[in-house]
Order: sequence, then structure tokens, then C-alpha cells
Amino acid sequence: MATTGDIGSFTVWDYVVFGLMLLISAAIGIYYAFAGGGQKTAKDFLMGGRSMTAVPVALSLTASFMSAVTVLGTPAEVYRFGAMFSIFAITYTLVVLLTAEIYLPVFYRLGITSTYEYLEIRFNKYVRLIGTVLFIIQTILYTGIVIYAPALALNQVTGFDLWGAVVATGVVCTFYCTMGGLKAVVWTDVFQVGIMVAGFTSVIIRAVVVQGGIAPILNDSFYGDRLNFWDFNPNPLQRHSFWTIIIGGTFTWTGIYGVNQSQVQRYIACKSRFHAKMSLYVNLVGLWAILTCAVLSGLAMYSIYKDCDPWTAKFVSAPDQLMPYLALDILRDYPGLPGLFVACAYSGTLSTVSSSINALAAVTVEDLVKPYFKSLSETKLSWISKGTSFLYGAVCIAMAGLASLMGGLLQAALSIFGMVGGPLLGLFTLGILFPFVNSLGAVIGLLVGFTISLWVGIGSQIYPPLPLRSLPKYLSVEGCNFSNTDTNWNLTTEIPTVMTTMMETQVGERPILADNWYSMSYLYFSTLGTIIALIVGIIASLLSGGLKQNVNRECLLTSQDFAYLKVLLPSSWGKDKEKVEILNWKTHNSDAYPDKGTDNPAFSHMEMYGTEGNEKINGVDP
Repeated sequence: MATTGDIGSFTVWDYVVFGLMLLISAAIGIYYAFAGGGQKTAKDFLMGGRSMTAVPVALSLTASFMSAVTVLGTPAEVYRFGAMFSIFAITYTLVVLLTAEIYLPVFYRLGITSTYEYLEIRFNKYVRLIGTVLFIIQTILYTGIVIYAPALALNQVTGFDLWGAVVATGVVCTFYCTMGGLKAVVWTDVFQVGIMVAGFTSVIIRAVVVQGGIAPILNDSFYGDRLNFWDFNPNPLQRHSFWTIIIGGTFTWTGIYGVNQSQVQRYIACKSRFHAKMSLYVNLVGLWAILTCAVLSGLAMYSIYKDCDPWTAKFVSAPDQLMPYLALDILRDYPGLPGLFVACAYSGTLSTVSSSINALAAVTVEDLVKPYFKSLSETKLSWISKGTSFLYGAVCIAMAGLASLMGGLLQAALSIFGMVGGPLLGLFTLGILFPFVNSLGAVIGLLVGFTISLWVGIGSQIYPPLPLRSLPKYLSVEGCNFSNTDTNWNLTTEIPTVMTTMMETQVGERPILADNWYSMSYLYFSTLGTIIALIVGIIASLLSGGLKQNVNRECLLTSQDFAYLKVLLPSSWGKDKEKVEILNWKTHNSDAYPDKGTDNPAFSHMEMYGTEGNEKINGVDP
């Protein structure tokens, strides 16, 4: 392959493919702006009228997960550190199980639009406001980076116009979010996930052809120590091991799937709880497929560049540029396919950004507008929702501009996004699983968890862990031919090798905390924030009289939420046992939440009765 750094360049057909992806995405937004009479109410716009079904929502959840960071970053991760990343397949399974069985039942039963609405029902409006503000700040920051970072990587390798791509994707995304609401977001995600899979597949198939089959790729990966699936080192300072991925990864991703508005908003927009749960489980299959594609791409990249690493040879200036470099290298003889890969990466950007914009609009309308302007009609709320979508789209594009000036703080901002998720997960878990936790304990737990996770996260950016903790694999440049690389040197910046970095780091002064506390695996940031929020919140609640409070049972996870397991268990189980009475729960304040019921009101009007006598539960004989 291109051992001289001489790779292909973008052609007209590549721009055509990319342009078609943007055009079709915009067309979907226009269609849902007028289909079925348009978005007449805020609920239509923000929740798709609560009429979504499992499969499109599942694909939408998958597309949002598969951001451009995944498309560009995960193959590079496998290329540099090995295939241990594939253990995330187990993590995703645990995350979906926890989300579907613990968090979804409560959110769905309450019929809420914003997850932070739950915090007021369970605690008070101040807790809700804190959660809302934290979400808005982290999402705007993260979304700006998601727009800019992949555009920069693709620009430096392909020559694809940087700000043209940033503005084009930002404008198109804002357009279809503002026009079509949640339905447009979901169905553009369905289209974009197809583009992403096609882009990944084209690279994998071509790499297999170039290397003469899958066997040589696996053979090279084996002898290059890339098939390192199992490492059971319990040391929390090691960047990736079986335990950091399973434990830390589960906490990190549960913070996203379980309580983050961007994900929760879509599965609670399903027309029944069955469809909501099915969307999560079908989404799991999508997560496995994406992970498989990313890992195979990384292994194929190593097989092709095992004797000439483009990063060490300075053909690219950052690991995130390795995947687009590979795509242009092996697909250069097929006009349009490099464009398909770039469309694949930008589809990841569009799906993530559109979900964020829609979630930001929902949170703003539900948490900051409706509680304080109760006289607004549904039509006015619909227009306000569209206006907020447009505003947040513009803000996210502006944040991409700010991200371009942040330089080395980009990774710090991404880490902060993860650090906020852990304490918020702890806050919601306190409310759902611990009936004695009160609002004072919840706030104290959240703030302490956030402070400590922020401390370790920022410290890790100031004093990065030594390479000893990340265990990078050997990269060779023995097979490179540097005779024709003059033009490429102008496009890249010199990156110090691993050994140089280690020497420079060791020369500088490093405090004691740097090689212990600050060197903790980044996957444990969220875990740390969650656990501290839980422990502090529980203790503070017990000390402040939490056991004496009366809690709305609808805000808690109860045995009723697992009633369906009775069908799966042997009929002899539970016989001659003490009868368990299902409580006749009282709903929350109907004046404050007039459109909320025990389930999505548009599709079910269920009543709960005690199990005494011949009474029915949700219309079914017990």
C-alpha cells in the first residue's frame, strides 16, 4: 500500500456521494414537517406524538451511539492498543439490561417528556433545575466538539474543506431538526445508520481483498499482539483491562442510555412499554454489529500498515486521521467510495448532533418554559420548540468554532462530558432505588460526586498517565519509503514518539497524585462519580430524616415492574406463598402535570387495583 504517504484524493464523485447524503437527510426533515398534518403540538414535535415503534427507534439509538468519534476513533484504538476493546460487547449487554429493567419502567410509567421532570416529581424543582443546567452545558460543549473534531481529521487527510463541511452539516442538521422534530431525527438516523454500515463495510471488504482474505489479517494481528482479548489485571490505573471495560464501561454507558435525555427521549416516545423495551434490545444487536465493524477495521488497518505506521512516519498528525487515511489509500481506484466513507463519518456526526439538538429543545421547553409560563397554548409551545431547536443548532455550530480555538482542551472537554454523566446517574439511581433519599441528600450527593470526578478528570488532563498505564503496542516504520513525502510533511505536524513523550514527562515534576489518583483509567471517572453520589446521598438523607418522608410510589422501581417475569417462571413458583398485594398507587399532582398518566396516555388508559377478590390489574386477570 501507500508506504510513501502517497494516497488518493477526493474526486467529483466523492463530493456527489457526500452531497446526496446531506440532501436526503434534509428531504426527510421536510417530509415529516408536513406528514400527518405536521407538528401541531409540542408533544408531536418533541416526542413524535408518542407513536414511535421499536425498530426505527432502535436504529436511531444505534446511530446516535455511533458518532464520528466511534467511526474514526475506535479503529485507531484497536490499531494502537489491540482488540481488547471488543470486550465492550459484554458491557453493552449489561447497559441495555440495566436501562430496560431499572430506568425505563419508571420514566415510561410517569409519561414524562424530559428526564429532569422526574427529579421534580421525586424531589423538588431545585434538583430539577440543577440537573437541567448540567445537561445543557455538557451537551452544548460536547456537540460542538462532535461537529468540529471529525471535520478537522477528515480535512487534514482528504483536503475536504473544513469549515464548508462544518457549516454544511450543522445547517442541514439544524434544518431537519427544526422542520420535522423527533420523527425527522429518528428516520434520518435510520437512513444514516445505513450509510455508516455501508462505509465501514466498503473499507473492510476492500481490505480483505487487498490482504488476500481474512486469514492473513487475523494472522498478522495475532503475531502483532493485537488479539489481546483477556487481561484480568485488577489495577484501576491500567487504561483498559477486562475489569475497567466491564465495570467502568457499564457505569459510563448506563449514564448515557439510562438517564441521558438524548437517548431516553426516544425510547419513551414509543407507543407502548413493550415497544420501548424492544427498541433497547434490538439496539443491542446494532451495537454489536458496529463494534464488530470497528474492530475488524482496526485489525485490517494493522495488517496493511504493520511495516509502515502512517502516524509514526508522520503521514498523518493524529491517530484519528488513520481511518480516513486508510479509506483513501485502499479505495482510491473506486470513485465515490472514499466519499461514501466520509459520508459515513459525517452521518455519525449528524445523528449525534440531531439527537442532542432535539433533546436540548425538549429540556428547555419542559423544564425552563412550561413550568413558568403555564398559560401558553400547545400551538405556541410547538413554535417555541422549533425556535429553540433552531437556536441550539446555531449555538452548536458556534461551539464548533470555539472548539477550533481550544486546541489541547478538546480531550479535556470530552472527559468533562463523561464526568458529568456519572454523578447524574447517581442522582437518578438514588431517586429510583432508595425511597428514603430526600432532596437534601440528593443534592449533596450530586455535588460531592461531581466535584470529585471533576477533580480527578481535570488532574488527568494536566498530568497525563505514563504510557506504561495505556500499554500501547509496537508500531514499525521499517517498511516505509520516505522518498516522496515532501508534500505530506506540509500537511502534518510533528508528533513525538511514545518514547520521547515518556522521557519528556519523566523529566518534568510530577506530584505524588499524578501517578496514582490522576492516572486512574478514564472509564472509572463515571464510576467514581456515581458511587460517591450514591454513598454521600444515602448518608446525608439518613442523617436529615429521610426515613420519615412519604414518597410517590410511581417514582420508584417496584416488584410491579417485574410482574412480566411471572409468565417466564415455572407455574409452581410462587404457589402457597404469602400473597403480595400490589399497591393502589396514587398518581402525582394532576394539576402540575395534567397530561401525565400511568403510561403513555395516547395509547393506554390503565388502572391499577389491589389483587384482592376478582379485581383486575391493567385489565388482565391476575
